[in-house]
Amino acid sequence: MAVPKKRTSKTKRNSRKANWKRKGYHAAQKALSLGKSVVKGKTTSFIHEIEIDTTEE
Repeated sequence: MAVPKKRTSKTKRNSRKANWKRKGYHAAQKALSLGKSVVKGKTTSFIHEIEIDTTEE
């Protein structure tokens, strides 16, 4: 017979939600920093090639 699970405490729920949000915040900060460095052309941790179209009409 199925037995209902115990409830998760508010503290544990809030802690998990805070960690989830913190991970997203750090990922966003990292992406923004990388984007800024790519725009400025001062990348050291990210290798990319700029595609230049040399064909003229």
